[in-house]
Amino acid sequence: MTLLAPFGALGRTILSLLASIGQVTLFALSALRHLVTPPLYLREIAQQFLTIGWLSLPVVGLTALFTGGALALQIYAGGARFNAEAVVPQIVAIGITRELGPVLGGLMVAGRVASAIAAEIATMKVTEQIDALRTLSTNPMKYLTVPRLIAATLSLPLLVAVGDSIGIFGGYLVSTTRLGFNEAAYLSNTTGFLETWDITSGLLKGAAFGFIVALMGCFHGMNSGRGARGVGRATTQAVVSASILILAANYLLTEAFFSA
Repeated sequence: MTLLAPFGALGRTILSLLASIGQVTLFALSALRHLVTPPLYLREIAQQFLTIGWLSLPVVGLTALFTGGALALQIYAGGARFNAEAVVPQIVAIGITRELGPVLGGLMVAGRVASAIAAEIATMKVTEQIDALRTLSTNPMKYLTVPRLIAATLSLPLLVAVGDSIGIFGGYLVSTTRLGFNEAAYLSNTTGFLETWDITSGLLKGAAFGFIVALMGCFHGMNSGRGARGVGRATTQAVVSASILILAANYLLTEAFFSA
């Protein structure tokens, strides 16, 4: 009995994980079905654009600025080992647009937005506001989930585009003021090296990450437990699951976009 106990615990963990994956998949399919059928609450969508997109701009911009500067310093120090310090503009540009811009932007938005969505919807569930919506013949999935999915999926690529620009600017600032790069040559090497697909792939990643952030926030909010403990647990689970799924999705998308 004692020897089999670890296997029993492992089995329960696997079954619980599979059940969670199934629940998230069904929730996502239901959200997508409501996404393509009327009505759409345009006022709610506009409000979520402001909350998710515009209000996330400062945190994404500051993250990108410091990341671009640190990346330039690291590439310069690493490149010096091979007498390749001149590649700083090119590597900063490709590193920011393909990976760091979308991934860090997604993670920062996950920390700020997924928790807020989960807390808001979980509180509405605890205070029976979601039941009140059903009483008023308003589908909570259409009124709460769909606007957040649309806003996050469309606004995160815009945040990534702004973050890419600020991140490259951070690398430019550090390179020209600290590392002795010529300003015109730095800009020329950056614009001459970047390809359209470098930028487009990052924006597509941003759209996928935005969908994940909103989906996890809404899912854990809708399925939260009762009371303050249930709201807190939903908030934590939303951020953790969104962050893990963003990193996993980033690997899969990178394989799909850039594997030979």
